[in-house]
Amino acid sequence: MLLLLLGIAAALQQVQTGFLDRNITVGSKAYRYQVYVPADYASQPSWPAILFLHGGGERGDDGLIQTNVGLGSAIRQRPSRYPAIVVFPQVPRDSQWVGMPADMAIAALQQTMREFHVDPSRVYLTGLSMGGHGTWYVAFRRPELFAAIVPICGWVREFPQFRGSQPVVPEADSAAVMSKLAQRLGKVPIWIFHGEVDRVVNVNGSREPATALKAAGADVRYTELLGLDHNSWDAAYGSEEFVRWLFVQQRR
Repeated sequence: MLLLLLGIAAALQQVQTGFLDRNITVGSKAYRYQVYVPADYASQPSWPAILFLHGGGERGDDGLIQTNVGLGSAIRQRPSRYPAIVVFPQVPRDSQWVGMPADMAIAALQQTMREFHVDPSRVYLTGLSMGGHGTWYVAFRRPELFAAIVPICGWVREFPQFRGSQPVVPEADSAAVMSKLAQRLGKVPIWIFHGEVDRVVNVNGSREPATALKAAGADVRYTELLGLDHNSWDAAYGSEEFVRWLFVQQRR
């Protein structure tokens, strides 16, 4: 038993930390992504995991730029605030977090969970702007994976300014969209953030689902950041209250 424990400890010590390059193939197409591993990874047997979905400005195929905005920036500024394995997939140019890119994000998360010691009861999903929409989209399709979701300045209904967008709730008439959303995600803890004067994604993109989820008795918080335009993510990811809330959530 002692030799086994020593072997496990040695293996943990050999794991690289920081922002690591990774790739995955989904549907015969290869995608690059990044995984953040805390510097003290070897200090504990399992870690929470966060899947982060970037916004429209970070699309591409370099596998890097998506770590420069939002959660990646928050981690670089203060790594101790986010003691978690964080997955940073990247959407191809002219695509969104729907269809195959959404499948790729889940595949990258699952591959990361196999590679590292992740606590499956503490897996979280968040994204900003286009990634906020992607957070709703992915969570609606795979709610069983996540202990909590955090859509930031996103939207649920179709948003014509983003070409290629797909509805979060498929095959639902307009009147039923929010009730179906609440029915599907009503048991998942949710914290929604949006800037009060967002000129890119209207604040109603978050007000409406927040209202519907609250009316259905869901475990939801809604924070509207007064005076802020589109960049509500720096305030959200920099919030100590938010971080405390996030890491106590466990999948039921």
